[in-house]
Formats: sequence, structure tokens, C-alpha cells
Amino acid sequence: MGFQDVIKQSVLKLEAFRTISYLDMVLGLAFSFLIGMFIYWIYRKSFRGVVYSYNYNVSFVLMTMITTLVIMTISTNIVLSLGMVGALSIVRFRTAVKDPLDIVFMFWALSAGIACGAKVYPLAVGGSLIIGLVLLYMSKRKVREQVFLLIIRHTEDAANELRGELAKLKTKLKSKTVRKGFTELTVEISLRDDNTSFVQKISEITGVNDVSLVNYTGDYAQ
Repeated sequence: MGFQDVIKQSVLKLEAFRTISYLDMVLGLAFSFLIGMFIYWIYRKSFRGVVYSYNYNVSFVLMTMITTLVIMTISTNIVLSLGMVGALSIVRFRTAVKDPLDIVFMFWALSAGIACGAKVYPLAVGGSLIIGLVLLYMSKRKVREQVFLLIIRHTEDAANELRGELAKLKTKLKSKTVRKGFTELTVEISLRDDNTSFVQKISEITGVNDVSLVNYTGDYAQ
């Protein structure tokens, strides 16, 4: 038997697909669907962003099931596994993910799909339950200090008095824009409660044209 015959019988033998039974396929997809729905529920309960996206959340369910199919496919034949890696390497996702926590959910869905495709169901279920409980616990924790952006537009007449008021607060200068006739300040401020009486005091300073206080998440204001 030559070298090529060995390759044909071992590597290129497509009968390896028969190692996956219908029961394994149904179990894998069923577990991946249930875990995907659990991820869907956890994401909806723990979401703390600005705009909730139903389509983005549903993609976690489909991502878990599709990953299970991919792992089942490449586990049957080495040639298909190499071809699948090559095919997936040319895929480019251009949707920007602004919240780092969304990336965590994506990796969770992928990991659960890989575990289901590899038939490691106890790891997929147990790991998902632990991760879900941790995410729920962290999302329900009350944040003691919230970060805000204080945007002030003022003239030069209010500079000294405004500097004194800002010195009483825990602020950090983010940007300063000087234009003809007025100056715009953007400072970061941390608040432990909802006491925003300082906004009224600053707005009453002679020379202050406008004062805005917005919640700051690090990437955008909400």
C-alpha cells in the first residue's frame, strides 16, 4: 500500500461523518439552543446601556447553535477542519462593538457552542450557569460613584469665580475650547448621590451662558 493510499483511507475518508449520530446532532443543537436562550435572558436582564438591540441579543442564540454545527463538522474530518479554518479566516466583521461587555457575551456564546459541539454538555451547562450568576450579581450591584461630564460655556468675566466653584468639586479637566467671545469647558466629575445643586450655583455666575450635566460611560454620553 502506497503513501497516497494511506492518505486516501485515513485523511480523505468521508465515511467519518457516520461517527455523528442523529441523537448526537439533536442533543448538541438542543443544548446549544437552551444555553443560547439563557445567554439571551441574561443579556436582557443585565443590560445597562443606552439602546437595547433585540437583533444583537438574538444573534447570541444563533451564534451558539452555529458554533456547535461548526465544531461537529470539523471534528469528523481533518480535511474539512483545515478547509473550515481557511474559509472562516476570510470573514470580516465590520460592526463596531462599543461596549466591552458585549464582547464578553460573544465569547460566552462561542465557548458554549464549542463545548456543545464537543459533547461536553456538563461543562457547557455548568459553566454557563456560573457565568450567568456572576453577570447578574455584577449588574445588580449599586455603583457608589457615577461619572458625569459637566459642560460649561462662559465668558472671560466668569473665569475667576468659576474656577473657585470648580475647586470645591472633585473634577478633572477633559477639554477646553476657546473661541471668540466665550470659552467652553468640559470637566469630569464623580458624584456619590443625586445632589446636583452645584449646577444651579454655577449657572447663576455672571458670565456663564450655559451649563450641562450628562452621564458619562467612557465612550459616549447617555
